[in-house]
Amino acid sequence: MQAFSAAAKKGLGDPALAEMVMIRASQINHCAFCLDMHVKLARKHGVDDDRIQLLNAWEEAEEAFSERERAAFALTDAVTVLTDGFVPDEVYERAAEHFDETGLAHLVGLITVINSWNRLMVTRRMAPGATAW
Repeated sequence: MQAFSAAAKKGLGDPALAEMVMIRASQINHCAFCLDMHVKLARKHGVDDDRIQLLNAWEEAEEAFSERERAAFALTDAVTVLTDGFVPDEVYERAAEHFDETGLAHLVGLITVINSWNRLMVTRRMAPGATAW
């Protein structure tokens, strides 16, 4: 999973967006361990605290995020909350407008891997800042 995560982040080519996507999925999944880690990494990649704090309400905070970021967050939400059914075509198509085929594959991979990490860390009851292994 570490290799998958690293490859997806690198392939996306936007480390700040990668961290915000990982934060967004971790918010939905209530994974404090991953939230703590990816908020710190997002700051290192230049994401300011205002944008991090507004990420939980990205749909209402239009001025804080680009259309590309908003498309990535919409896809993150749809993939993370599959209990509502399939990823809606319009959500996938919106993301495809902002990411080429390779970028979209890396974005979907990133969303998939953070959801796996969230489930692993929540199940293990990992506290923020704890050593994972």
